[in-house]
Amino acid sequence: MSDRIEIRFAGFGGQGIALMGRLVGEVISLHEKGKQSVMTQSYGPESRGGASSCDVVIDTQTIDYPKSTEIDYFVVMSEEAYHKYIPRLKKGGIIFVEENLVTLDDQAKKASKIFKLPATAIAETLGSRLYANIAMLGFVCANTDLFSEEAFIQVMKAKVRARFIEKNLTAFEMGKNHK
Repeated sequence: MSDRIEIRFAGFGGQGIALMGRLVGEVISLHEKGKQSVMTQSYGPESRGGASSCDVVIDTQTIDYPKSTEIDYFVVMSEEAYHKYIPRLKKGGIIFVEENLVTLDDQAKKASKIFKLPATAIAETLGSRLYANIAMLGFVCANTDLFSEEAFIQVMKAKVRARFIEKNLTAFEMGKNHK
């Protein structure tokens, strides 16, 4: 029996959406025993300012199709991406939303839970909006059992440029501790 979980990270180009997927995909593949993951991302004009997305599919079995068909977790960082991708959220799915950039509508009612984080505002306190994606991942980590904090930090330290690690660690903590 499959234990497939589908996550879609979505926002606009420049928010580090693909990095979110790469980090989570690697954490799952390398550090979560008995689980596999596949990451796919959108290319083309979407990745240069319009709605962009990245899917991470997790399963205990071989992953036969790498794209999300019914999203279990929707992590959305922009209004345009919300409207483009919300139809794929399955009934009972979970939404993580950048509360200052996305206005939810009736389509969000199919979610079983909605978590809101001012990720961009958190990042701005660190001097750059570039940290909003990692703040959001800290928030996701704190509110799910998708991946461990320790494994995430280990992967982030290996994959993020050294000069950005300290502020990314702070952003992750701020997202994780947001109430």
